[in-house]
Amino acid sequence: MAIEQNQIGEWVDRLASKAPVPGGGGASAVSGVLAAALGQMVANLTVGKKRYADVEENMIADIARLSRLQTEMFALAERDAEVFAPLAQAYGMPKETSEQIAAREQVMEERLLDASLVPLAIMEKAIEILEILDQLESEGSRMAVSDVGVAAQLARAAVGGAVMNVYINTKSMKNREKAEKLNKKAAELTQKGFEQADAVYERVQKKCGK
Repeated sequence: MAIEQNQIGEWVDRLASKAPVPGGGGASAVSGVLAAALGQMVANLTVGKKRYADVEENMIADIARLSRLQTEMFALAERDAEVFAPLAQAYGMPKETSEQIAAREQVMEERLLDASLVPLAIMEKAIEILEILDQLESEGSRMAVSDVGVAAQLARAAVGGAVMNVYINTKSMKNREKAEKLNKKAAELTQKGFEQADAVYERVQKKCGK
């Protein structure tokens, strides 16, 4: 099936434009969408094959889980755009008097937090996808193992892209204790996600003859 430009072009055109959304957070989530979709493809190619009859129930469960994660990643891409608009508005709030400054800082803190939590959720979902890909690498169709490697790289990109959106928002937070707590969680998720993705990718490379 050929990709029709108008099927994905509108979103990509907005991403390429100077419009504030979508941006890196949404692109990270879409990477997760693609990772989940490729994982489903591998599982679907495994189901119904006599050679893999003993893991068919696992494959069917993986398809359902990845379908859910794909939907959730799409929702997070939309949510990322939704939380950016109020944050952008907050940057434009007046700051001429002490009262205005205090009000602006309060609103900024709330909206920076919202804008940090979305990419953290993207990272968590990407790690869930990677956990399934780990299973698909060992149990899925050998004919599609390279696609597991591609999916792992896409999920890795979702993690590595989303963490940038955490850091850029926590950098502006006045509550440094809260910011560092979010940064610590983001760093832990990054390490976990990268390790999982790299482990899957390395095993796939070996199966591909590298």
